[in-house]
Amino acid sequence: MPKGANGGIQLLLIHNVEHLGKQGDIVEVKSGYALNYLLPQGLATVATDHHKRMVEKHREKLRAIELEKLKSYRDMADELGKQSITIEANANDEGHLYGSVGAHEIVDALKGAGFTLAQDQIRLEGPLKELGLYTVKVHLHSEVDAALKVWVVPTVVTEEV
Repeated sequence: MPKGANGGIQLLLIHNVEHLGKQGDIVEVKSGYALNYLLPQGLATVATDHHKRMVEKHREKLRAIELEKLKSYRDMADELGKQSITIEANANDEGHLYGSVGAHEIVDALKGAGFTLAQDQIRLEGPLKELGLYTVKVHLHSEVDAALKVWVVPTVVTEEV
């Protein structure tokens, strides 16, 4: 395996890896990270001269694909910014919730609105424990975040007479 300047292994990233690099970048990582995570997950390959030449040849195509993805993420962020979701929760008379509203409930509510997101894309500063309006950060891409309005309202109880 090609060694880097700092004694690590040089890899070519096949996919974007957060906090490491973008697709097509040549990075140097410790051997354990390379052998136990990046290579088995298919996120990187060994940076041979052949692979480096291939990436240089296709860099424009990769850049165009990345720009297209970025545009779709920005469009989705605009759509999410226009959304306002409502989540019902049990609360006492002072507005404190008996439980809390977390990323799972927000993802479920977004699914009902036609958006499919993972729970780790919802960035809460803590669980929502009171009734009210919250602005929740949604992390779509390393360069794209969206702000989503989340209303936490009391559960409507219909009493039968």
